[in-house]
Amino acid sequence: MRVLVVGGGVAGAAVAYFAARGGAQVTVMDAGVHAASHVPSALLNPVRGQSGQVDGRAVEGLALTWALVRELEAAGWSIPHGQEGVLRPVPDERTRAKFARNLPPALPHRWLMPGEFPVPLSPGWPHALLIPEGGWLDGAAFCAALLNASRAEVVRGRATDWDTHSVTLEDGSRRQGDAVVWCGGAVGSGRAGEAGTHRAGTLLTLDCPATTLPVSFGAYLAPGAGGTGVLGATFEAPTPTWQDPTLPADSLRWLLNRGDTLTDLRGVHVTGRWSGTRLSGLVAGRQPDGVWRLSGLGSKGFLLGPLLARHVAGDVLRMGAR
Repeated sequence: MRVLVVGGGVAGAAVAYFAARGGAQVTVMDAGVHAASHVPSALLNPVRGQSGQVDGRAVEGLALTWALVRELEAAGWSIPHGQEGVLRPVPDERTRAKFARNLPPALPHRWLMPGEFPVPLSPGWPHALLIPEGGWLDGAAFCAALLNASRAEVVRGRATDWDTHSVTLEDGSRRQGDAVVWCGGAVGSGRAGEAGTHRAGTLLTLDCPATTLPVSFGAYLAPGAGGTGVLGATFEAPTPTWQDPTLPADSLRWLLNRGDTLTDLRGVHVTGRWSGTRLSGLVAGRQPDGVWRLSGLGSKGFLLGPLLARHVAGDVLRMGAR
């Protein structure tokens, strides 16, 4: 069976990996621009937002992503990462209560008081939730390892049209297959003229980690590859169409202020920035036009993307075998 995958971010790379592992021949068509999945330090954090929501698939997704990291590294692919946990400070008892209500029993966690924090935080945080199995990983390295391990044919080009069995590229060339899986993400959706919820965000890259493990509330600090660090957030107002992400001066000041509320940033220097746009509104499965789709993962790309990709790839192979 030949599977055509549009998009080489975490969704497309994971679909390619699982489809190939199931015996399919896979071709991935990827324009390679504005890939939100190539974030230099992505959080693997199952407790989301400022109310502590936990997706019902988060525990399984977290375990699968870490299992893939180990599997890929054992096969020789380098994926910078850290699985030392994620620390989620909360500002008051009311927020702690909201977090506590949402925590599933299957997710290991501990509530800590200020004297127990594993990294120094700025004054004023009365409690922090430690999620020992959380952490960070290099998004670009993870996606590259999935694609390389899949041994998929990777075609660099923008898909302009697709149907149940074919994909047409911007240069006019056309690829044929038994199934098409669209994983175009925010940019692909925007170029296809689809309406959606697009949220732009920025990471400031730092010359060293501000904390030794990720810290997140409103914004996040995390280590990065090669002894670097990041400070990031998804903070711009959502838009109905994709726009090239920017970093206005007011947003930069907001982000730096948020970083200061988490920990002391003195001695840490900004070396650059990475900006990307996420598409929210999850779609996973076969669509009425016969094209399979996995998109709209939002900020849960590395938490749920591989898990959902395994389901989609499995369904594609089962349908193809009928």
